[in-house]
Amino acid sequence: MLQMWRQAAKSYRKRAQIWCLVLATPVCLGWIPSTASAQGRQAVQEARSRAFYQYLTERGAEMSRQTLSNVHTLQQLKQVKPELRRELAYMVGLDPMPARTPLEAKIVGSLDKEGVRIEKVVYQSMPGLYVTGNLYIPTEGKKPFPVVLYLCGHSPNPYGAKVVYQRHAIWFAQHGYACLVLDTLEFGEVPGIHHGLYDQNMWQWLSLGYTPVGVEVWNAIRGLDYLETLPWVDIHRVALTGESGGGSITWYTAALDERIAVAVPAISTWTAGTQVSLHGVVENCDCMYYPNIYEQDFPILGALIAPRPLKIISARLDPMFPPAGYNAVYEKLKPIYALYGAENKISAFDQEAHHGDNVPLRRESATWIQHWLKGDNTPYDDGTFTPIPGPQLECLLKQPADATNYGIYNHFVPVAPIRNYTSAEAWNARRKQVLAGLKSKVFRAFTKSPVPLDAQIEPIEWSWANKYTDVFSVTFTSEPLVQVRGILYRPKGPEKPRRALIYVKGRHDDISVVDFDKLLPLFGRYEILVLQPRATDFAISDQDWVTLERTAEILGSTIESMQVWDIMRSVEFMTANEKVDPASLSIYGRGDMGILALYAAIMDSRPGCVVLDDPPTTHWDGPPLLNVLRVTDIPEAAALFAPHELVLLQPAGQGFDHTAALYRLAGHANQFRKARSLPAALQVWEQERSPKGLE
Repeated sequence: MLQMWRQAAKSYRKRAQIWCLVLATPVCLGWIPSTASAQGRQAVQEARSRAFYQYLTERGAEMSRQTLSNVHTLQQLKQVKPELRRELAYMVGLDPMPARTPLEAKIVGSLDKEGVRIEKVVYQSMPGLYVTGNLYIPTEGKKPFPVVLYLCGHSPNPYGAKVVYQRHAIWFAQHGYACLVLDTLEFGEVPGIHHGLYDQNMWQWLSLGYTPVGVEVWNAIRGLDYLETLPWVDIHRVALTGESGGGSITWYTAALDERIAVAVPAISTWTAGTQVSLHGVVENCDCMYYPNIYEQDFPILGALIAPRPLKIISARLDPMFPPAGYNAVYEKLKPIYALYGAENKISAFDQEAHHGDNVPLRRESATWIQHWLKGDNTPYDDGTFTPIPGPQLECLLKQPADATNYGIYNHFVPVAPIRNYTSAEAWNARRKQVLAGLKSKVFRAFTKSPVPLDAQIEPIEWSWANKYTDVFSVTFTSEPLVQVRGILYRPKGPEKPRRALIYVKGRHDDISVVDFDKLLPLFGRYEILVLQPRATDFAISDQDWVTLERTAEILGSTIESMQVWDIMRSVEFMTANEKVDPASLSIYGRGDMGILALYAAIMDSRPGCVVLDDPPTTHWDGPPLLNVLRVTDIPEAAALFAPHELVLLQPAGQGFDHTAALYRLAGHANQFRKARSLPAALQVWEQERSPKGLE
């Protein structure tokens, strides 16, 4: 078995290496001469993409190492569990917990099959959020029945995913359990969206801190609420199980709701370290992951379930949840259960199989539940099975007019209200609140111990910009394994200019190796660093960008928040290495990069000016930063930069009228202005060139 694991891991590593090469397609580099060979440029590209992927891998591995590492006694575990549960609830969008509104539950039909009565159930987990399911009830046996809540995986069916998993429910009902099978949000009778990041580029999900995990868990919690209303159900004997997506939600629900007595998640177990290093993220739905701002790895779910009986079922040939991941979770949880003296209540089973339903999976799930809910150790018999046609299990003949399922992501997670303030005192209190929220909920993953810059500056002699200014390639360390690059333009002559500019370059920006049009008016008047934050200096396909963003999500960041940190480090470079007075330092960015530059200046607090060129006016449009819409939005956040100067290049969106009002309220109206161009924003026409002038 160990040899099989090693072979599988080798296969997954090979896939990860291939991915790195896919990311590393050649592009023109800002500090490599145009005469350099294509092979040389590609080699540099590949080195950069490998270094960035290695950074993500190391970060995931460290997260996995650190999770639960401070728990050595039962007392310590009991002390940290309430906070871990609160943090988990926040990360899946359930803190604050939604109101338990009336379920409006209805039984819309029923049928009988082989000693089982099947009720077709519809309820609303919140107003307009419809959940469809089938409740399988034994027609004979002693009441109250123990109950199994079965959560469906990703199995499309026009009558709901529950149709695909009916075999599990029938078996449980025939063996004395009530079994409620719930459709997923995605493949329910009232469909919603699971793959917002994976496939739809709904980056606002990251800014909202939204994951379909939250909706699925909430639907399951309300399913338990419904079962509590049934007098013939023993709510103290509840097992929760499911496979794939249903296994994922089994983990999360059991961790958050202690009414679950027994949990059996199947083919759904991972760690951050293995998902990144073995490239498992690319295969998985968004309902597997959560915006991990508290940087807690997956084993915390098991720690929150302990000491309740937990069985982890996996498949050795499953590339989405490879053995290295699920074995690491099991090994991490065994000592946690030992703290309770409950070593017999955790178990793991894997099989030589691919991702999917099969007899061994059903056997291991059923026998574990039988043992812990009924004390029954009868050998498993899969029995015979004749499926019920989907139309007979359908709950709704038409879509409810008030259904919110399809767009539930727009309002499931409460966003921060943007209010008008009538006094400087009120705004100042709000300002402190927003700054605290940015530090604790958005940029929490920023390193607390910055590494030395170790800046390397090399002259570039081949650029025609040398006719105007001295040109240098710059490399400095932003984080371990992360080298940030740029081009530095120093005015000729012995005297330094009074002002400096950081020009933040995006993935699709327009500063290339031979085009300095935007910079020409600044040459000789400004010292300029054209900065390329991480993941802007090698080509990335849109598909691979999705994988990188989702990888960053489970590491507690977005690529954009990592870039904010790089911009902050560029400020340090300009002030420490170039001896620039931060009050005379401006930062410019176009589109999303301008907003990232703004946040960098806010978090650093030293730069004197930020220039925004065609910025978005809301994080609903970009750039994605974890949880930011739960804290603030761009117009309000921009006002945090006061009393420093904020310049918008025209035309600018009306959303910034709110920013202007807050600048006025704070007494700094003259520091918020608009300009026609970057030179006008920086007022370069009022400044002389450096003494040496043009060559």
